[in-house]
Amino acid sequence: MIKKSILTILLALMFILQGCSSDKAKSKTEPSQKDNYILTSIQNKKLVVNNKDKDFILKGADGKVVIYDIFATWCPPCRKATTHLNSLQKKYKDDLVVIGITIEDNIDNEKLQNFKKSFDINYTLVNSKNNRLLADKIVDSLKLGDRYPIPVMALYKDGKYITHYIGSIEEEFIESDIKRALGK
Repeated sequence: MIKKSILTILLALMFILQGCSSDKAKSKTEPSQKDNYILTSIQNKKLVVNNKDKDFILKGADGKVVIYDIFATWCPPCRKATTHLNSLQKKYKDDLVVIGITIEDNIDNEKLQNFKKSFDINYTLVNSKNNRLLADKIVDSLKLGDRYPIPVMALYKDGKYITHYIGSIEEEFIESDIKRALGK
């Protein structure tokens, strides 16, 4: 009798929990879902990224290519990427916006300032509570899984996806995609 009661309770719980998970799946894939992310640069400048479906639109970057560089300060390939991103930002200063999004939780701005200074970074680094949320959302749209490697660089033009890179990548490949996106 006790076994039947336990089995009945377990079956009831299974049906209840299964119903909850399907509701979550529906809301996650709802096509009209739109998210806004407010990022704060280490110079305390606010940047707004609107996400709708697979589009990531940086407010004020109309007509420009935007590279979201998802990185960590301790990561050797991420450090190497700073050289390429610096060079590209310099070459395409009027047509390119590079945003470095650290995934290190609770990193202080002083550490990021030192990182910027050490690698002579000429693009924007952001450090806010929305960093990880936006990074995860971009990675999710790229279907890279929950445990993704870094760096991940994602290129967008007017919010529309162009391409992405994982790990160490040569500058020429990135530049080729920037030129293609700009029609050059």
